[in-house]
Amino acid sequence: MSKSTVQRHVPVQERRDAAAAARQRHQNRAEQPYEKALRAQVVRLYRSGMPQQRVAATLKISVEAVTARLDPSQRRSRQEAARLAVQQQSELLPQDGIIARYVEGATIAELGQLYQVHPSTIRRRIPDDLIRPRSQTLQLRPRRQRMLADEEIRRRYRVGESSYALAREFGVSPHTIRARIPDADWRCCPARKTPPPPPRPLKPRTASNRMTLPISDEEILARYRNGRSASATARELGVGCRTILRRIPEDERRTHLQARQLNRPAPGIDAASIQTLRAQGLTWAAIAPGVGLSVKTVRART
Repeated sequence: MSKSTVQRHVPVQERRDAAAAARQRHQNRAEQPYEKALRAQVVRLYRSGMPQQRVAATLKISVEAVTARLDPSQRRSRQEAARLAVQQQSELLPQDGIIARYVEGATIAELGQLYQVHPSTIRRRIPDDLIRPRSQTLQLRPRRQRMLADEEIRRRYRVGESSYALAREFGVSPHTIRARIPDADWRCCPARKTPPPPPRPLKPRTASNRMTLPISDEEILARYRNGRSASATARELGVGCRTILRRIPEDERRTHLQARQLNRPAPGIDAASIQTLRAQGLTWAAIAPGVGLSVKTVRART
């Protein structure tokens, strides 16, 4: 059975007594000699500079147990813990050995990979008077030049070996092999870049490019002035609404509110008529379809 089923069969007072006894046992545990000694060891190791993970590994307990035995005032912040970890790691680095290897010709990046630290950590261990300029570092570390036999490459290519196979064998890229083979001996045609097509000149829009409508612009404007909406005219002619609006001057176009009032005229019904229908026992939902308005509009007019 579940835990809630057991709790329903146990009286409430017994459950409360059991919880209070468990809290008391937990409080009494902190006063035991073993717990006091363990807490003292945790505090001593933590104050010596060890992180919580190392303290837990030393005492063979969990990290949560270490955290529970430290007061909030004794715990280090993240910045302080990071600074202490860097300081401890830096103390383990042999500064004399780093300086000796650097003087022999090793770079800061190579020393960082050797000691598994950031190059800036290695840089801080080397005095400023021993730092080499970048030009001298490049001279001490010249790039190894590969010796390629051009005649052998051409001969083996004529026999039938591919440029990719030769590149893998000599440790170079296929482009390096291609540069040593004459164009006459090259088996593949070099890729030719086709010039992009010239851009098409933009044609200015003229009146002849406009869509031809069955009725003239003057008739469209006359209908619009008489109260016909642009959407209704567009549906009648089978075109878009913006096509009709482009035939109408901007100073004569109606605003959104004017168009909405014109396209959705309210029936001429007053509040007295609606109240008369309500007095007859009709509901709002029954009155609204009869007058051609929504329920919300009918209620707002009363």
